[in-house]
Amino acid sequence: MQDAQDIRALRRQMVAELTVSGIQTPELDGRVLLAHVLGCAPGEIILHDESPVEPDVFSQAMALLVRRISGEPVARILGHREFWSLDFNLSPDTLVPRPDTETVVELALEAFPDREAPLRILDLGTGSGAILAALLVERPRATGIGVDLAEGAARMARHNLGLAGVTDRVALVVGSWAQCLTGGFDLVVSNPPYIQRSDLPVLPWEVRAYDPELALDGGDDGLDAYRAISADLPRLLKPGAVAVLELGIGQEGDVADLLEQAGLQVCRPARADLSGIARAIRADRPRQGPPAMTK
Repeated sequence: MQDAQDIRALRRQMVAELTVSGIQTPELDGRVLLAHVLGCAPGEIILHDESPVEPDVFSQAMALLVRRISGEPVARILGHREFWSLDFNLSPDTLVPRPDTETVVELALEAFPDREAPLRILDLGTGSGAILAALLVERPRATGIGVDLAEGAARMARHNLGLAGVTDRVALVVGSWAQCLTGGFDLVVSNPPYIQRSDLPVLPWEVRAYDPELALDGGDDGLDAYRAISADLPRLLKPGAVAVLELGIGQEGDVADLLEQAGLQVCRPARADLSGIARAIRADRPRQGPPAMTK
């Protein structure tokens, strides 16, 4: 039954339902979902407070509310998520871009501070294309290749790179890591799957029910993807080139060891995210000497 007479009352009703259902951010989620129904920005919803609630608005808002209470993430409900001030559409094959991953972009840009640098960038496990799009926007003379094992993810990445206006400087490849690629890259970036397989069943419902397992499962110890990437980096990176990888919690030491075993120079400590967790690690291929070989 429709109780709310105006938008202000409907928003309060939604927040109350979210609160009693145990949603951690009821005020934010209620505002964002209702703004989506109204077709306005969340910050503009106050302008509609005294507007009457039309029946179709109420029914749409309740439908989204039920989905959120059932555990579906807001970004999945809306079908898109902001990252690095860019908007990215989502599909079942892609992770939701998270603020933690912006540490990868920050560290990569610091490695190449010249905005006009003509970089060749490789993004392994590109997913939605968020990291690659952010880097290409910030470095307008760079070109990039994004690789993903999931064809659906590669299609979505191409769509998102188009939204960012960089499709003329990028190619998308469906494949397993860098197996089909040769070297010559200035920068390799990746947010690989790093969850230990035994931990997948105990992940929060919002993750295990809605994020693709292919993008989460890092093998028995969470390091399978890092092993594959580290083994390929010596041939992928030019002398003096850089790799920046996202880390799972507590993985800095193990990943650094794998990179060093491949002959790369690891910059420690890793870049921490806003929660203080070591989240992005940088490794450089030495400028001098023959190509590094994996031990």
